[in-house]
Amino acid sequence: QVRLVESGGGLVQPGGSLRLSCAASGFTFSSYSMQWYRRAPGKERELVASISNNARLRNYADSVKGRFTISRENANNMVYLQMNSLKPEDTAVYYCNVFVSQTNYWGQGIQVTASA
Repeated sequence: QVRLVESGGGLVQPGGSLRLSCAASGFTFSSYSMQWYRRAPGKERELVASISNNARLRNYADSVKGRFTISRENANNMVYLQMNSLKPEDTAVYYCNVFVSQTNYWGQGIQVTASA
């Protein structure tokens, strides 16, 4: 079955960096676009970044453009989110996501906190 496991979150000071990783299994990873979402306390879930199956197309939320970079390694079934210049408003639970066979799959989520 499809499984997504996030890692790499934590507490960082504003202006700092973190890299999230998502290990995927249970589907043909190289055939699917991958997404990172986040949900901040009291807010709706937000699409942060997406990457096409061959990494040629990448899209970002306006709020993270120029600070976050999504990437993937098809050989290792991994997708990453490099987050630089983190702001307090980036504090949220971050989720890895894939849409396979008309079903949305989510990781367990990982907390990212940018705070002094």
